Order: sequence, then C-alpha cells, then structure tokens
Amino acid sequence: MKLIFVGAAHEVTGSCHYLNACGKHILVDYGMEQGVNVFENCELPVAEASIDYVLLTHAHVDHSGMIPQLTARGFRGQIYTTEATADLCSIMLRDCAHIQMQETEWKNRKAKRREGMEVSEPVYTMEDADAAIKQLVPCGYGKEIELCEGIKIRFTDVGHLLGSASIEVWATEEGTTRKIVFSGDIGNKKHPLIKEPTFTQEADYVVMESTYGDRLHPESTLDYVTELASIIKKTMDRGGNVVIPSFAVGRTQEILYYLRKIKEARLVKGHENFPVYVDSPLAVEATNIFYKNEESCFDEEAMELVKKGINPISFPGLHLTITSEESKEINFDNEPKVIISASGMCEAGRIRHHLKHNLWRPECTILFVGYQAVGTLGRALVEGLKEVKLFGETIYVRAAIGQLAGMSGHADKNGLIEWVKGFKEKPRKVFLVHGDDGSCKALAECLKMEHGFSTYAPYSGTEFNLITGKLEYEAEPIPVKKKTRVSDVFARLLAAGQRLLAVIHKNEGGANKDLAKFADQVNSLCDKWDV
Repeated sequence: MKLIFVGAAHEVTGSCHYLNACGKHILVDYGMEQGVNVFENCELPVAEASIDYVLLTHAHVDHSGMIPQLTARGFRGQIYTTEATADLCSIMLRDCAHIQMQETEWKNRKAKRREGMEVSEPVYTMEDADAAIKQLVPCGYGKEIELCEGIKIRFTDVGHLLGSASIEVWATEEGTTRKIVFSGDIGNKKHPLIKEPTFTQEADYVVMESTYGDRLHPESTLDYVTELASIIKKTMDRGGNVVIPSFAVGRTQEILYYLRKIKEARLVKGHENFPVYVDSPLAVEATNIFYKNEESCFDEEAMELVKKGINPISFPGLHLTITSEESKEINFDNEPKVIISASGMCEAGRIRHHLKHNLWRPECTILFVGYQAVGTLGRALVEGLKEVKLFGETIYVRAAIGQLAGMSGHADKNGLIEWVKGFKEKPRKVFLVHGDDGSCKALAECLKMEHGFSTYAPYSGTEFNLITGKLEYEAEPIPVKKKTRVSDVFARLLAAGQRLLAVIHKNEGGANKDLAKFADQVNSLCDKWDV
C-alpha cells in the first residue's frame, strides 16, 4: 500500500496524488499546472491506461484540468466525484478543451508564416473532454461507496466551491486497514452561498492543502455589500460602467449574491434599477448548475431565501449573455451598468473586449474581486499599468482601478489549523501539499511545533508506505529546466503504445486462441510500420 506525491508538491497548482492499494492504481485529482512553476513533477508511476480510478475533489482546473488528457492516453476507468462537481466538470472540461484548441489554432497560423516551425496539436480535444465526462460517476455527500474489494471512499463537504469535497479512503490489504483523508481545497468560512467546511473525525494519514499556510485573511471582514454598493454609486454618478473581471465558477455567483442584496436594499441611490450583465457563457452555465444543486450545497442563509421563493443569485435587471452578438451590444449601450465577465485575471475571454471599451474612460471602474497572479494583465493593472495593448490597439488606462480585498475561497492559516484539529485523535502523519514552498513549510512547522502534529511537506516523487508508516523514497526538489520539445504527435503515439502494453497485460490468462490472434494483429501492425 503506497502513496506517491506527483503534483502540487511545494507548488500551488497541478494537484495529483497516486495511491496503490489492493492491486489498484488510483489518482486523486489530475490538475493542470498554471502560472509560474518552480519544481519539476515526476512522471505518473504507471501508464495512463493502467489507471483504474480517479477520485476528484472539485472542479477547479488546477485539480481537474488534465483528466481529458488522461482519457486521451488510454484511461478507461471511472472518475468518482460529487454530484455538483460532475455537473461543473461537464462544462469546465469542455471549456478547457475549447481553449486548448483555440491556442493550437493560433500557434499553427503562426507556424504557417514562419518557415521551420512545427505544427502543434492541442493538449486534448473536445472529443477527449466529452469522453472524460462520460467516465464521471456522481456521488452524494456522506455516503460510503465501495470502490472495489478492499477499498471504500466517502465525500465530505469542505466549503471551497460548489461540490468541493475532502475524500476519505479506507484501504484494506491482508487484514490491515489504513484510512487516508485527502483534504482537497479547504474553504473560507466567510464564503456566501455555500456551506462551511465540515470536519472529518478520524484518519491514519492526511494529505492537506496549504495555500494560505503562512497567511491570515483580514481580521475585520470587509462589508462587501456596502463597499460594492459605494463603488457602483460613485461610478454611475460619473456616468460610467463597473467592469468586474471574475472567475466564471464560484466568484461570479458570489458577486451576484451581493448584488441581489444591494438591489433588495436599494443601496445605489439614484440608480436603483441599474442593469447587470453576466457576459460569459461558462458563468451562465455554472450559475444554472448552482440553481440545480441548491439543496445539497447551499448554506442556511441561502436556503432560507430559497424556501421563501427567492433565488439568491438572481434579481430584476440581471442579463445573461451567451452569443458574441449579445456581448458586443453591451458596449454600444450608453446606460451605466455592471459588467461581469471572465477571465478573472484578464488573460483571455470576453473581459478583454470590455477592457478595450472601458479602460480609457475616466468615468468607469475596473473592479478586481480575486487574486491576480504574477505575470497576468490583471496583476499589471492592479500594480498601476498605464497603457495596455488589446487587439493590436494601445489603450491608455484612465479608468479607476479598484479591489475588493480579502475575497478568497481558501481557508487562511487559522482555518487550516482549525480543520486539521477537527480530528478526534491526531493522525499518524499530515502531509502538506498544494502550497508554495514557503507556505507548506511554514504550516508544516507550525503544526509540528505549536500543535503537536507529525508533519511532512513532500517534493514530487516522494513515496510513502502506508502499512509501515515509513518513507520509501524521499525526493529532492528539482528546479524546472527548459525541456527539449517533444512533438505533440509523437507524444500521442508514445501514449498509444503505453495503452497497447496495458491492454496486453490486462489480457493475461485469456484463451490461447484469443491471445494468438491478438499477437498476430500486433505483429501485423508492427510489420506495416517497421520500415
């Protein structure tokens, strides 16, 4: 029984952990790396086609975004996750595929203009995303599920995103049982709409996120309703628009929740009927999924509204735009308005069009409501960028740039400590992952020295024996190096070869007649290409 740490080890994105138990190969999350990566990740311990199950904590791309590639390379097992996460993945994985295909199309247009540039293939296609979505197995919170002989799992709400969960795994080999809890991303208790994190009482081993392991959220919670209403009023008094770059899933719905309160209380004096546009097809679909999962995921305050027949994230004057034509029309309407659009860091999508039309207008406000990573346009604007090039045109920044400070879906240091202290007895070991080098080390040290936990912050490739409770391999940090590019098509061919080998192993013990036929087919194929 072995645990290998693959992704998000001393880094904040690309979550992936490998569990070998009861003869099964299991991945917990398979996320996309985003932003600046510091350390190399080890390869998956087995070929993609040999993976039996994926357990998914939630739908955010840094936890789910590479699953279609897994499928493209031969994974044919089941993906267990919560009902709401399955719903969100059905739109988010398709959106990711769309982005991959768009980026590849752009690169290939560029390659045609430059002699010697190789044609690229997308990381995965829409067909790969559709295939992965068909492998999703939706599960309810709090129900023990027998994955296979010797392995049970259970999902527990951790209040980070609609459908987010920690995953309890019981694995039994030769009469010995070990319970491993994978925290996923632990939510901020100040979240609107969704429930607060639920504690888990027992575990032998815990794999825990540490995003804010060395930081605290502001002690005095900002009154977002009052602050947002004030910004809207000041902007509309000037005749301008409030443009909000927002993550389509989670943050957009939070903002809608606050806007409904503002509308209900008529806090924007003189502009009580101001229109609000959600200009993101993904955000619109995600909002509908929030409606669908209200009973299992909404908190008490939100459910009280539902019981009264009030939709917590809808109100008069809300416009959901889908088509590009509807999107374009927004900026030809001179009425002051609130525009919510993705992406949250202004790196892609329709928000860049709204910036083009509003950044140069001193009467407008660009309001950021989430973290802006280093190297993004959002971060540059927050830090005072004076001009920006959008769609080949230089735009001078004259609009007011604002931020709603402290909005976060993650628990801070105190929230993380509170969650891990929720176990009745201290686990044998707490592994700290999904945090940058400083935060995971700091939290590991804090839990150890101040709270008496046995902790360890593994680097990618570290192997731990869950039966003996000992490290079998302690990986060293390997800084990211510029890699020699491998042809996308050749990588695809290698993956197909790995799948073939995995299928061969699965047929061990089959009828001699069938195996002989299989061997002949393989040899025939080899003869064709071995020239």
